[in-house]
Amino acid sequence: MSKFTKQCISAVASMVLLWMCTLPVSASSHREAPLIASDPLADNTDLYAFRSPDNPNTVTIIANYIPGAFANGGPNYFTFGENIRYEIHIDNDAQVAGDEIIYRFTFSRVNEDPTTFFNIRLGQQNLKTTYTLQRSIDGGATFTTIVSNGKVPAPNIGPRSIESGAGLNTTYEDLIAASIMTASTGEKVFCGPADDPFYVDLGGIFDLGDAPRQNGASRDGLGFLNVCSIAIQVPISTLLKSGAPGTPSSILDADYVIGVWASASRPATRTLQSNGQAPDDSGAWVQVSRLGMPLTNEAVIPIGDKDYWNRLTPYDELNETSLDNYFYNPELALYMDNSLFGPAVPAFSALRIQRNSLQSFDFGNGQDGLFVLKGNPALAGTALDDAVFGTLLLPGPGKPRSVDLWPIFHTGVPNFPPYQLATGKNGNPLAAGKPFINNFLPNGGDMLRLNMAVPVTPRDDPNFSPLGIVQAAVLGLTDPAYNASTDVQAIPNMDGFPNGRRLEDDVTLIELQAVSGVALAAIGLWYDDYTAGGANPVTQNLLNVLTYRTGVNNNDKPFKPSFPYVASPWRGTELGQ
Repeated sequence: MSKFTKQCISAVASMVLLWMCTLPVSASSHREAPLIASDPLADNTDLYAFRSPDNPNTVTIIANYIPGAFANGGPNYFTFGENIRYEIHIDNDAQVAGDEIIYRFTFSRVNEDPTTFFNIRLGQQNLKTTYTLQRSIDGGATFTTIVSNGKVPAPNIGPRSIESGAGLNTTYEDLIAASIMTASTGEKVFCGPADDPFYVDLGGIFDLGDAPRQNGASRDGLGFLNVCSIAIQVPISTLLKSGAPGTPSSILDADYVIGVWASASRPATRTLQSNGQAPDDSGAWVQVSRLGMPLTNEAVIPIGDKDYWNRLTPYDELNETSLDNYFYNPELALYMDNSLFGPAVPAFSALRIQRNSLQSFDFGNGQDGLFVLKGNPALAGTALDDAVFGTLLLPGPGKPRSVDLWPIFHTGVPNFPPYQLATGKNGNPLAAGKPFINNFLPNGGDMLRLNMAVPVTPRDDPNFSPLGIVQAAVLGLTDPAYNASTDVQAIPNMDGFPNGRRLEDDVTLIELQAVSGVALAAIGLWYDDYTAGGANPVTQNLLNVLTYRTGVNNNDKPFKPSFPYVASPWRGTELGQ
């Protein structure tokens, strides 16, 4: 038994002891919670959901696991774990509680040549990994196997292990191609190592918000690192809720909204064997990792609640109101407010929240935001009217971001005033404007929500932008092709985050801009340096937010133009590690 395996067993055993003494736990993102940091094989790092750019009748969902995988991590290279259920969950009907569709992956590993310390030798592979894929279309009541003995490509060790006759005598791209499976129900599937598509200056961000770095160059903390990707391409017709029309009524058809989240679960008990045999896993399956929206648990939930947040499903979370205040009054907003801690975080100087938007509304932490309008006839017929969505979006005083950050993370955004672009509103943010997003699915908490009716923005379109919906809003407000009317139009990047998530989307930047209030500005709640009634709301404060950059704003490798889209994993013999 290798040292790495012993370490993993020891870590999992420690977790089992914790499970026995506490509530079940789960986690998300890159090592962001104390407990999941000890169980990397089950750590869900990122989740993506987007209409496939080269096959727009399908949606591609990518769930990544195992953070910080060094390409040169021999002799035991990173791969999917056994006795773990890796699952992708889809919610497509707000009227029905819980998931409608679940894809469940389980992996097995064998050593073809246990007499060598090499991972690959003479055409044989150790830790050779295969998987079984099961699908449920009744919310998890029953499962059907749709892929058996699915192939996982070997780790990209180096040219002698992959290309030479002493190794596998092939190319790595051929290994990837041979590992793309077609399920019996029509889905296309890939499971295997890949370059980590997430990019961020981890060192700067977690050094008290030093992004971009004020002294020295920013650095992609995930550059030259790999993950293990589960990618599945599903026909839109498979993902539609029961009774939905085969053709959308518009590009914002509410029947085409899905929520996506991913998880990993382990048996509740692991017993180590004194005779050197494999550990014995038993008991009920316990969720130990989950992920929907990026960076939720990393940058919104404080450390004291991370493990508690992680044990919840999105459906539990929507009813767990004790966590809502972290979205109503986000900690990051404290560092974007000059009356609080803004001066102590100079890197965020361009991001300043509105304390006096339209000389009427204060969105600073602890303030009332739009709640000052509660009961005002001006709210009648809007999404903030109690008669429309109840108190969901204006629950009470002292919760200023209940109208933007909370729904972005918990329900999606409805195509309903005031959640339309300021184009055509004539200075009244509560009026109807130009529609640009509808991914409202108020059935659960933290998920990626995607409107599958929104057209794909081609990756070679000159207007394609990793700023996603932020860039779509900019075009809808400023481009004469889109700002001349309030008609529904397919504005480039309407298919970007937070309407789903494309691999290219710069979610760190978008979320920082959102905390600053860019979504509020887009609907007409402009920044403080704009005087209500003025001719040009594109003020210096707004420009500062739109031109702010974190210092790392693209991936270290280009993405592929076709499935599975993720870049091939870094090779163990490559430089830069």
